[in-house]
Amino acid sequence: MWIERWEPEDERFWKEEGGERVARRNLAFSVLSEHIGFSVWSLWSVMVLFMGPEYGIDPAGKFFLVSMATLVGAVVRVPYTFAVARFGGRNWTVIAASLLLLPTVAAFLVMEPGTSYTTFMVCALLTGVGGGNFASSMTNINSFFPLREKGWALGLNAGGGNIGVPVVQLVGLAVIGASGGPRVVLGIYIPLVLVSVFCAARYMDSISSVRNDTGAVRAAVRDAHTWIMAFLYVGTFGSFIGYSFAFGLVLQTQFGRTPLEAAQLTFIGPLLGSLIRPVGGRLADRHGGARITLANFAAMGAATGVVVIASVKESLPLFVGAFIALFVLTGLGNGSTYKMIPGIFQAKAERKGLAGEEAAAYGRRLSGAAMGLIGAVGALGGLGINLALRQSFQTVGSGTGAFVAFLGFYAVCSGVTWAVYLRGKAVRRTAAGAGTDVKSQLSYAEV
Repeated sequence: MWIERWEPEDERFWKEEGGERVARRNLAFSVLSEHIGFSVWSLWSVMVLFMGPEYGIDPAGKFFLVSMATLVGAVVRVPYTFAVARFGGRNWTVIAASLLLLPTVAAFLVMEPGTSYTTFMVCALLTGVGGGNFASSMTNINSFFPLREKGWALGLNAGGGNIGVPVVQLVGLAVIGASGGPRVVLGIYIPLVLVSVFCAARYMDSISSVRNDTGAVRAAVRDAHTWIMAFLYVGTFGSFIGYSFAFGLVLQTQFGRTPLEAAQLTFIGPLLGSLIRPVGGRLADRHGGARITLANFAAMGAATGVVVIASVKESLPLFVGAFIALFVLTGLGNGSTYKMIPGIFQAKAERKGLAGEEAAAYGRRLSGAAMGLIGAVGALGGLGINLALRQSFQTVGSGTGAFVAFLGFYAVCSGVTWAVYLRGKAVRRTAAGAGTDVKSQLSYAEV
C-alpha cells in the first residue's frame, strides 16, 4: 500500500500512531528480499566449487567468472537506488525480486560439463541483479527510520542481506556432501525467489513522499564526502563481498582443498561477518561511526598481516583463522561506515541552520541519493579483490602478492578516516552519528 504521511522523527507518530510497527514490518520483509538477492549474487562462489576438470576451466577463469558477477552487481546499484522513488519501495522490491528468476533459471538450464565458457559468463553476469537489491533495499529502509535508529536498522537490513552469502554456501556444502549436483542448489533457490516476491507484494509498503530528487543527486555527486565514504566502503563492504566470492577458490587453488573441504570452511567467515554487521551499526550509534571505523581498519590491517604470514608459510590453520577474523572485521566496518552516511548529511543540515524535522528531511534527501553511489563504488572493491587474486596466482602462484596490496590499502583507509573525520580540535556532532561528540575537522566540505 502507499503511505501518504510519514514522519518518523515525530516521537508521537513513531510510538503512538504505529510508525515504528510499520517500519519494522517493512524492515523484516526487506531483509528477506535482500537476503535472497545476496544468495543469488554470490551463486557463482558456489557453482565454481562444482566445476571440476571436466568443465575445462582453470582457476584464473573461475576467478574471472565471480569477478564479473561482482562487477554487474556494483553497476546496477545506481539505477536500483533511484528505482525506489520512481516505482515505490514495495513495487520495486517485487520487481527486483522477480528479476532474480533470470539468473537462477538460466543457470539451471546450462549448468553441466560441455557448456561453453561464454555461456557460463553470461549466467554469471545475470546474477549481478542480486547485488542491486542491496542499494534499493537500503534506500527504502533509510526512509522508514528516524536518524536515532538508522545505525541499527540499516545494519540489521544489510546484515540480514549479507547473510545470504554464507547461507547459499551452506546449501552448496550440503549438496556437495550429499553428492548432489549444482542443479540441486538452483532448484532450492527458484522457489525461494518466488516466496520473496509474494511476501514483498503482500506485506510491504511504499512511502508517497519519497521522490527522486535530481537536485539531491547533483548535490550528493558534488559533495566530497560521498566519494570519501565510497572509498571507505570499498575497504569494508568491498572486502566482505570480494573475500566471500574468492575464499573457496583460494582454499582450492593455494592449499589444495577438495570442493567438499573448501565448502566446509568457506561459509564461516561470511556468516560471522554478516551477523556482526548490526553490531557495527549499534557501536557507531553509541560511540561514533568514525571512531569505530578507524579502529576497525587498524584491526583489518593487523589481520591481513597475519594472512600474509600464513600465506608465505602455507599454514592452513593460521590462514583460515586470520581470514575469519578479517571477515568479522569487514562486517563491523560495514555497519559503522553506513551509519556515518546519514550522520554526515544531518550534520550538514544543522550547519546550514536547519533543525528538527526540516534538518532530518534534508539529511534523508541527500543520504538517500548518496547511498546508491556509495554502495555501487563499494561493491567494486569485490571486483578489485578477485582480479588482484587472479593476477597474483597467475604471476607468483599464490595469493600473497594480493594480500600485501590489501594490507597497504587498509593503511590508506585508516589514514583517510583519521584525517577527514577525527583530526583537529573542533568537537562537533558529525559523521560519527547523531548524539555523539567526536573530534572532527572537515577542511574542504562543511559537515
